[in-house]
Amino acid sequence: MNNMLIRALTGVLYIALLVGGMLGGSITFALLVAAIAALSVWEFTGLINRHVGASVNQLIATACSLAFVFALWQCCTLAPSYQFFLPFVGTVLYLLISELYRRDTNPLKNWAFAFAAQLYITLPLSLIFFLAYRYDALSNSLPYSWVLPLSVFIFLWTSDTGAYLCGSLLGRRFPARLFERISPKKSWVGSIGGGLLCLLAGVVLWWAFPILLLWQWLGLGLVVCVFGTWGDLVESLFKRQLGIKDSGRILPGHGGMLDRFDSALLAIPAAVFYLQLVG
Repeated sequence: MNNMLIRALTGVLYIALLVGGMLGGSITFALLVAAIAALSVWEFTGLINRHVGASVNQLIATACSLAFVFALWQCCTLAPSYQFFLPFVGTVLYLLISELYRRDTNPLKNWAFAFAAQLYITLPLSLIFFLAYRYDALSNSLPYSWVLPLSVFIFLWTSDTGAYLCGSLLGRRFPARLFERISPKKSWVGSIGGGLLCLLAGVVLWWAFPILLLWQWLGLGLVVCVFGTWGDLVESLFKRQLGIKDSGRILPGHGGMLDRFDSALLAIPAAVFYLQLVG
């Protein structure tokens, strides 16, 4: 009961912070994305250092992540300029040059994982700005809107809920596993249930926010569902390779940052790509 209570309280706080950060406006949204990216990169590089034998500079890798997040945000809210990316370029140069003086036995490993953190975590998360700031031809500007960023997480939560319910109710009758080598508990029936519930969520979002056509909302729901599942499996493969159960303990009862945002790391870029195709 204590574990369930802790998990429930953490979940409520997590949702409150996420939704509040988006509803609070452009600045709080940027701070939210920056915090998620920084904590996730810190967690990722820490795991790599402990389990892979690397010695990635966690502080500079995290600073690199923050610099990129704020640079891309400024390009969406102000006139795009290469100058916003100068702090990011500076941290990248530091990561490269510093290995000349550290005399580490495997600098290539440190470089590889430092930059992998940016490609796997920082870049996908930062692309959520392309959902929040969409060009408005009438005002010739990029106004901030929380609807599409929040809808991605609504679809992810809906997919998880549908997969859990259908998997629990029908898993014994339809035991076929989705990807048993990586995640033995995921079933095809659960994934289908998550997709169907995402379609229902798409109808509700279309009714509440008709900024997209119905078929566009439904397509977005399916895209987020599919790529969110792949994102979960990618992180499961990462943890299996390291021999760990959770990526961290920052969220009691839920694990680490990567455990909570693994699905979003693939779902956000896929949503951006989808909306560019249909929009």
